[in-house]
Amino acid sequence: MLSPWTREEFEQQLRALGDYYHIHHPYHIAMNTGQSTRQQIQGWVANRYYYQINIPIKDAAVMANCSNQQVRREWVQRILDHDGYVNESGEYVEGGIEAWLRLGEACGLSREEIISQQHVLPGVRFAVDAYVNFARQVTWQEAACSSLTEMFAPTIHQKRLDTWPTHYPWIEQTGYQYFRTRLGEARRDVEHGLTITLDHFITREQQEKALSILQLKLDILWSLLDALQMAYYHEQAPYYCINSSVSRRRAYSKVADG
Repeated sequence: MLSPWTREEFEQQLRALGDYYHIHHPYHIAMNTGQSTRQQIQGWVANRYYYQINIPIKDAAVMANCSNQQVRREWVQRILDHDGYVNESGEYVEGGIEAWLRLGEACGLSREEIISQQHVLPGVRFAVDAYVNFARQVTWQEAACSSLTEMFAPTIHQKRLDTWPTHYPWIEQTGYQYFRTRLGEARRDVEHGLTITLDHFITREQQEKALSILQLKLDILWSLLDALQMAYYHEQAPYYCINSSVSRRRAYSKVADG
């Protein structure tokens, strides 16, 4: 039986998986180096919206499985960050979902167009749904571990803030607030999620399981971009052999209706 890694070694193993983060996917590389078209940027924003609206659902699943009151007190902040909340003065404080809609509008999409999910690809939908279902079915500690892709998120947010205004001057500056806000929120969330993971996964077998969980989340994010790559770069969207956007919308509608 292998000896467990020390706390520091275990954290290093987790962080080493950053090599598989979707910042290295060709779709992200193209966006961050100014090689993406307007349609490709819009496609990413419209599809990523489905991920954004499911994050609070995933976090609610984590809380539903968690018997630790202190953890729930801290974890609930993630839901508020995305959904927004009403403060003590009765004013609505916008969350990440609203900020994402503003990003979409800054990119030239209409709010109604984004909310309708008419551009959401089946591969994106399947990947996001797989993540939510995973969080529902595993222990809250395992679901918390899967959230640690946020360790690598500040880098990608800062990269967009540094490069997009130059590469894509047609995007209105007001659209970048989501990335600015998440710089701080992600670092706070990582501190909490990492503490849970380092405290819970203590045997070598458990630690290796944690690595596989984090890899699963990385695979989900990568698969999401694979779907976008096929649709917006190779121009082979689902059912591309059927020359009718109406047929595709009807197919999506049937899935949504069950």
